[in-house]
Formats: sequence, C-alpha cells, structure tokens
Amino acid sequence: MNGRQAGVSLVEVLVTMVILAIGLLGVMGLQARLQQSEMEAYQRSQALLLLDDMANRLAANRNAAASYVTGSANPLGAGMTCPTATTTQQQRDAKEWCEALQGAAEISDASRVGAMIGGRGCVESLGSGQYLITVAWQGMAPLSAPVAGTTCGQNLYDGGTGSQCTDDRCRRVVTTLVRIAPL
Repeated sequence: MNGRQAGVSLVEVLVTMVILAIGLLGVMGLQARLQQSEMEAYQRSQALLLLDDMANRLAANRNAAASYVTGSANPLGAGMTCPTATTTQQQRDAKEWCEALQGAAEISDASRVGAMIGGRGCVESLGSGQYLITVAWQGMAPLSAPVAGTTCGQNLYDGGTGSQCTDDRCRRVVTTLVRIAPL
C-alpha cells in the first residue's frame, strides 16, 4: 500500500456519514411537516362535520330557526359552559352542538379530545330567512387570516407575546348558508 493513500477510505466514510446525516435530518423535517398537515386536515374534516350537523338541525327545526342564533360575539364551544336546558328541540340541539364542539365525542383521561382545538360555533341571522353557520378553530401554524366578514371566534386564537399566531393568522373557519323558505 502506498503511504500517500493512507486514511483515504476513512475520509470517504466520514463524508458519506455527513451526507447521510443531512439526508436523515431532511426526512425528519418532512415527517414533522406531514404530521402537521395531517392534523390540519383532520381538524378541517371535523369542523365540516359539525358545520353540517348544525345546518341539518336548523333546517329540521325550521319553525324555530330564529332561536338558534348565537351571534358571533357569543359562540358555543371552547371556553364556555354549554347550555343545560333540554326542554325544547333548539335547547337540546344547542347543548349537543356545544358539547360536540368541545370534543365530547371522544374522551381521553377525562379530557375531551374528539374535535378541533378550541372549536367554536356561531349561528348568525342574515335576515330574510338566511342563517350563516360558522365553525372556527385553532390552526397548527400561521397562515392568512380568514376573510373580514367572518367574525366567529375573531381575535380568540392569537398567541401571547412572541407568538407567530397574531392578527387571526391561526384562526381557521368554515361556513355555510342555510336558507329557510317561508311556508
């Protein structure tokens, strides 16, 4: 063996290990981003299910549709005590929807985990038998804020000092319009 080539194989192995380590770090970063995207998709699907649930409840109880209105300032769900009255169909619907928004569908160690993070729901009257139903929740990372007309949960999802969640950039919303025709 020539003396000038001593240790070349060791350098090649070290360079290979550095390249492999950088590649593995990239794969780990990709995996973390995929998990975050999966959680965002799960939360959106849960929100759409709850949105459809309330739209169906409101349409089924069309004669009392006006009593479903919560307004955007008083959302049902996270951070509030759910209604307890169950005398009317509207009261039962509000109680069940509020509990579903809080995650009552699945419980782990006495914590409700069956819905979105910080799920809140609003029913607003637009007049002429039209009702805007909105479900809002906490996103996993900042994006653009929802459109200005969607006020359910507005400014309730901003983080503290130094947080990237400012100006409603972590608030996610889905909405639907329910029209109740006069009979």
